[in-house]
Amino acid sequence: MVKGKTIIVGITGGIAAYKAIALCSKLAQSGAEVHVIMTKSAAKFVTELTLQTITRHPVYTDTFDERDPSVVSHIDLADRADLVVIAPATANAIAKMTYGLADDMLSTTLLATTAPIVVAPAMNVHMYEHPTVVANMETLRKRGVMFVEPGFGQLACGYVGKGRLAEPEEIFAWIESFFARRGRRNEPLKGRSVLVTAGGTIERIDPVRYITNDSSGKMGFAIAEAAHAMGARVHLIAANAAIDPPSGIQVTRVVSAQDMFDAVMRHMAESDIIVKAAAVADYRPVQAALRKIKKSGGELTLHLEKTPDILQEVGARKTTQYVIGFAAETDNLEQYAMDKLRRKNCDLLVANDVTAEGAGFGKDTNIVQIYDRNGLVETLPQMAKSEVAFRLLQFVAGRLAGETD
Repeated sequence: MVKGKTIIVGITGGIAAYKAIALCSKLAQSGAEVHVIMTKSAAKFVTELTLQTITRHPVYTDTFDERDPSVVSHIDLADRADLVVIAPATANAIAKMTYGLADDMLSTTLLATTAPIVVAPAMNVHMYEHPTVVANMETLRKRGVMFVEPGFGQLACGYVGKGRLAEPEEIFAWIESFFARRGRRNEPLKGRSVLVTAGGTIERIDPVRYITNDSSGKMGFAIAEAAHAMGARVHLIAANAAIDPPSGIQVTRVVSAQDMFDAVMRHMAESDIIVKAAAVADYRPVQAALRKIKKSGGELTLHLEKTPDILQEVGARKTTQYVIGFAAETDNLEQYAMDKLRRKNCDLLVANDVTAEGAGFGKDTNIVQIYDRNGLVETLPQMAKSEVAFRLLQFVAGRLAGETD
């Protein structure tokens, strides 16, 4: 997927800069044209000669070091790039991107390019969680900058936490899938209709209180976006979510489990693939109070009843639809996943342990296992939910095309 692509790798000044060497090597070996821009701080950790030898191209560190009089280097690189990868990206580099500073070769090139940009942060856990850094990354996301999430583990400073640069293999896999998603020739779901549910349902207790769960909608939204990029007609049925749904996709907003049940049943017949990624409440109050329940006495008893089981009903009614269920578990992952898959007549069941670091509700990454009726078919390590979505739908497309067993 990267062969023939021009990729700029920006390396900023952190100890994780050594991992950029392996990333550049993998890209160059795969046929990409790799151009490296390093900050002066990065050059304290890795040498220009090493990267020049790997990429077979000069390494840029100084805006004013013009080597070809026929072009302005930072403009030329900015125009030629198919993708710009910043790995590692320090807190300082992220801040400069946010505020549009252009005081070195890398930051100047970033302002000049119209190519997609992906950032792989690497820093101390407290720096990564600092409100300023969090706000800067959110601002960049809103501008279309993409991120490869850092990993959790031992940091160079001695701390243990989130902030390790993603491994070169993870970043390389992200780049491959990025180009695969963008390639118009690669539309394995073209002509298919995909129905996706996402978010957490809300069951009213009274006008100011309700029962819900921790679902952010991120996994379901990522699946809808990936399906759209792979050529499918996508209908997203979205309950309560922490983020906005992807653009360019038909969205039906719902609130309760009953709302979602009704919407899914209305659109099930027109769907080829149904992905039930929503976290649907299992129980609801028998009757919601019309007015706020006032505090009285020491206890309050709520009488609950089961909500409609959407996935089970889809499994019972399906004809030619390919049905994918999700299971968020805290223990006995395989046992519960296989039981749910069989009881609800799913074709695939995607399970994750929501107690695992880097997985579960609200996070940008996930760790999942995919099951069919014969058992485990694939385990996906920690990766961005967008990448999980793409890998899952690639697998489904292969199944539907008869390419995978």
